[in-house]
Amino acid sequence: MSVFSNIKFYLCILTCLFCNRSIYAQDIHFSQIQESPLWLNPANAGSFDGYFRAIANYRNQWASMGNAFQTMAVSVDAVTLKTRKGKGYLGLGMYVFNDKAGVAKIGSTQAQFHLSAIVKLSKKSKMAGAAYVGYNQSTANFSALTFGNQFNGKDIDNSLANGEVNPFITHANLDAGVGFNYEFSNAKIGIVRDKMFTLKIGGAAHHINKPVLYYTNGSNYKLPIRFTGNVQAKIEIKDSKISFLPSVIYLSQASASEINIGTFIRYRLKNATKITGINHERGINFGLYYRVKDAIVPQINLDMGKYAIGLSYDMNISQYRQVSKTVGGFEIYLKFISLSDGLFKRRREYGL
Repeated sequence: MSVFSNIKFYLCILTCLFCNRSIYAQDIHFSQIQESPLWLNPANAGSFDGYFRAIANYRNQWASMGNAFQTMAVSVDAVTLKTRKGKGYLGLGMYVFNDKAGVAKIGSTQAQFHLSAIVKLSKKSKMAGAAYVGYNQSTANFSALTFGNQFNGKDIDNSLANGEVNPFITHANLDAGVGFNYEFSNAKIGIVRDKMFTLKIGGAAHHINKPVLYYTNGSNYKLPIRFTGNVQAKIEIKDSKISFLPSVIYLSQASASEINIGTFIRYRLKNATKITGINHERGINFGLYYRVKDAIVPQINLDMGKYAIGLSYDMNISQYRQVSKTVGGFEIYLKFISLSDGLFKRRREYGL
């Protein structure tokens, strides 16, 4: 299991028992990190070849333990003020997620608003700086828990008083973060399609205001800053339908850290219509990622141009596999993107 999930698991246990010890919290977690761009880095807002993008993510983790964690997220981002002669433009984004754990449905719901400024450094490179602000609410359903004193001699009777005091406090807080991206793209112009090499390097700091989490009376735990770093590339093989999409992603929060390394192998099924942009490039991607000392994550996604769908599955290899029985987490995403892959579209965009 990931270091983030590890600490979050103990948070779940501690909160479910409502003990009076110190409570530690970590962020939500996804394995298909590339398809959670705003979660990774606010500078990813508007950083894509298109005009509008929407992604929905769902993750079900540790099903062998009664679906300990269920996470849902939706992100939308768009490009604005982009012109041919302009040196820069803006990216706007909104990210909403909900995370629940255990019988008591301990979780949080957060909405974030992202603003990214993207500057063209040259014809082949650009840089983005971004920030986000968010509002988070933490909740739990204490009435869903059962206790030993509700045993009636035969089974647990929920109608019996449990004699327990609910110390959990529903609370809300504000959140903020910043990030940057540098992207290099080198295209070899072709008659049928352009062959691309791209490299993206980025970093971000989330929760820079260290929001306070009030789980119980007297609790004033501050959520630690989460740092992220990523290096991603796209490498097309000459005279082939094959390309590689390797990446290395590093996450760090308090004493926890995580490294994800791997690659997708992409097989191009169909070329885009280069002039009109009516038909988009289509492909299928097979990926294998390694979350260091935690899990092996096979992934597959089908890219149909405007639409894409992807699946992944975590296979635990850490010591926690004795409990999880290697059943880590199932994850799926759906994506829609309005692309700018046709000459006619780019002419309209630039006002030509």
